[in-house]
Amino acid sequence: MVYNARMADELKTERVQLMMAPSEVKDIDDWSFENRIRSRGEAIRRLIQLGLEAAKISAEEGRS
Repeated sequence: MVYNARMADELKTERVQLMMAPSEVKDIDDWSFENRIRSRGEAIRRLIQLGLEAAKISAEEGRS
């Protein structure tokens, strides 16, 4: 998994605000519950990391 201990220990000093549809929030909350992640913020951070890693892999495969 992309998320590692370094990220968990890194200070979270940057704030990002965004608007989301209720269905998106529900999907995040459902994913968080299924993965035993306690906070919505942590779930969002992990989902972003997973998406970034998937995009990186996809881009690398496209160059091959």
